[in-house]
Amino acid sequence: MITVEDAMQKEVVKFKDVDTITYVSSILRGKKISGAPIVDEDNNVIGIVSEGDIMRLLEVHSPNLNLLLPAPFDLIELPVRMRVGLDEIAEDIGKAASIMVGEIMTKEVVTIKKDASISDAAALMDSKKVNRLPVVGENKKLIGIVTRGDIIGALGKTG
Repeated sequence: MITVEDAMQKEVVKFKDVDTITYVSSILRGKKISGAPIVDEDNNVIGIVSEGDIMRLLEVHSPNLNLLLPAPFDLIELPVRMRVGLDEIAEDIGKAASIMVGEIMTKEVVTIKKDASISDAAALMDSKKVNRLPVVGENKKLIGIVTRGDIIGALGKTG
């Protein structure tokens, strides 16, 4: 049986709840990952953040355009409406920069123990609709992380 410990990554990108969204976003992008656990000062998992959590901060602003039969005033108004939409997006990004990750993180974290099987991990990810599982030891202390890619990679090693 392949266990979570066999498949998990032991070097985990993690954040504190006081880290800013700007910082978290830059690290996620730089490391080319889509989410990470949030830990307290004792390395206990207290939350998780994903790109989806960050994306929800940005309100979608799109002008209501009638592109089939635009009226002459629509054509004149279009650049103004587009500019207002861009200004609103820029304002949302500015607001997001000062928010701490603890304000948007998912607090109900689905975790797994290192001795669970990867098939149990895969089933848990599927049933809970999550893409990653922090691997925890005693008292929810973070010891690793397992992603869908890690599970697929571990399956490839068995063949």
